[in-house]
Amino acid sequence: MKIINRDLSAEKDGVPGYLAHPDRKEPGPGVLIVHHHFGVTGNMKVNVCNFAKLGYTTIVPDLYKMLGESDGVHEAQKKTSDGQFTEILTSAWRYLTSRPDVDGKRCAVVGYCMGGRIGIHFVAATPSARAFVGYYPSVREEEPNKLRPRHPNDAVKDFNCPSQIFFGAKDHVASVPVQQRLMASFQSNGQPLDWHYFHRAGHGFAMADGECYDPSLADQAWSLTANFLAGELGNE
Repeated sequence: MKIINRDLSAEKDGVPGYLAHPDRKEPGPGVLIVHHHFGVTGNMKVNVCNFAKLGYTTIVPDLYKMLGESDGVHEAQKKTSDGQFTEILTSAWRYLTSRPDVDGKRCAVVGYCMGGRIGIHFVAATPSARAFVGYYPSVREEEPNKLRPRHPNDAVKDFNCPSQIFFGAKDHVASVPVQQRLMASFQSNGQPLDWHYFHRAGHGFAMADGECYDPSLADQAWSLTANFLAGELGNE
């Protein structure tokens, strides 16, 4: 399968970021990736291409560029509300689902770290999302505030699609009790849930540019993700 990949720009495409897709004529399924704290890194671009190799038109919008934040790694989450993140992701979703090579009714959201937490809020507000995959969402035990008025535990109640979640016992962001409460919230929303817990995994275990990268666990998680999306998006 031939894969076409390139950078996206606000000027040319309306959305900055990165795109990869199979060279096909008929509309097929799509994936919107919500990047981690470090932004659209080289490793994140590799991830986009890996999804494209499975048959998905895949984009990762550069949230920091969309916000006009020059130091997004250090500043974006201090200034940006979950509502603002959801708003800019909605424009990226429109770009993905309106492409001629995409069947807008067969698109999923995949979030990593920060993007997993933000992705929860986006999917809760986006009934057209067919599936959600969250790699160690950066969920903490925190009270509602101006930037984060709604906890992810509450947001998942509005999901209309199946979810697949990955966490590890050594996650330094989301403690095991926090993970357990999030799992209970997912289980109560009435949608199918695949929950995967790796006892030796740390936060970021599936990303090669992270300190906790574990190639073996990353491969296991990738296989599970591929099977999950194939079933939910009809790409088997």
